[in-house]
Amino acid sequence: FVMFRRLATAALLSIALALPALAGEAKHRLAIHVDQNDAQVMNLALNNATNVIEYYRARNEDEDVDIVTYGPGLHMLRADTSPVKDRLKRVKELAFPGNVQFSACNNTKQGMEVPILSEAMLVPSGVVRLMELQEKGWSYLRP
Repeated sequence: FVMFRRLATAALLSIALALPALAGEAKHRLAIHVDQNDAQVMNLALNNATNVIEYYRARNEDEDVDIVTYGPGLHMLRADTSPVKDRLKRVKELAFPGNVQFSACNNTKQGMEVPILSEAMLVPSGVVRLMELQEKGWSYLRP
C-alpha cells in the first residue's frame, strides 16, 4: 500500500507540474524594469520587448512581457508627456492580446498626479510588481 501511495503521489505531482503547459500558459516570461526618465532607455526597453515577442513568435512559442515603470520611469506611460507614446501602441498591437503589459506604479502616479496612457495598467507598487513577477519565475531585465 505504501508503494502504491508513493506512485500515486508521484503521478499526481507530475500532472500538476504539467498543467500550466497544457493550459497554454506562457513558457517565456520577461519583466523589463524602467525607472529612468530617459527616452533612450524607454526605446531600448521597447526594442527588447519587440525582439522577444518576434523571436518566440517565429519559434511558435508563447511569451509574456511586462514593462514595469516607477519613479522617473513613469514618464514612459504618462498620457501628457510620454516620448514613446506611439511606439507603445505599436508594441501593444504587435503582441497578441494579453502578451504584453505596461505596468505603471500607482505610488509614483499619485505623487505626480498625472494621467497615464490607456495602454498602461496601474499596479499598487512598481517595485512590488517586479518582486512578485520574479518570485513567480519571470526573467528580469533592466535595459
